[in-house]
Amino acid sequence: MNGRQLSLLAGTGSAALLIAALGFQAAGYAPCELCILQRWPHVAAVVVAALIWLTGRVRVLAVLGMMAAGIAMGLAIYHTGVELSLWAGPTQCSGTVGNLASMAPADLMERLQSAPVVRCDEVAWRFLGLSMAAWNAVLSAGLAVVWGIAAKRPSRGSGAA
Repeated sequence: MNGRQLSLLAGTGSAALLIAALGFQAAGYAPCELCILQRWPHVAAVVVAALIWLTGRVRVLAVLGMMAAGIAMGLAIYHTGVELSLWAGPTQCSGTVGNLASMAPADLMERLQSAPVVRCDEVAWRFLGLSMAAWNAVLSAGLAVVWGIAAKRPSRGSGAA
C-alpha cells in the first residue's frame, strides 16, 4: 500500500472507532467526560484523511494524523489509569465531592444535583478484560503506527509533499 492508501485506512480506522463509540452510546452506555474528550483526536484524524484524499499531500498531513492518533492514545491511557485507580481523574467525573461534613445542606444539595451521572473512574463495559478506554488506547496506538508508515511511504504520483 502507498502512503495515500495507508492514510485513508488510518482515517477509516478512526471513523470506525467514532462509529463504535456512538453505537455504544445509542445502546445505552452513556459516555463520561473523558470518553467524550477521547473522540476529538479521532475527529481530527478523519479530517486529515479527508484532506489527504482531496489534496494527495500525504507526508506532512500524515504526520498530523499520527499526532492525532497519538493524542487519542495518550488520553485513553490516562482514562484507563483513572479506571484502574492508578491516578486521580478530573474531580468533575471521578466522584470527588469535597468535605461533605463542612458543607451547608443547600450547598451539598446544589453540588449533588449538578454532579455528572457518568463517572470516569468506573468501567461500564469490558471485552477480554479491557475497558473501552483501554481498547481505544490499543487501537489508537495501531493507528498511530499506520499513520507513521504512511508518512514515510511515497504516494505514487499524487503529490507526496
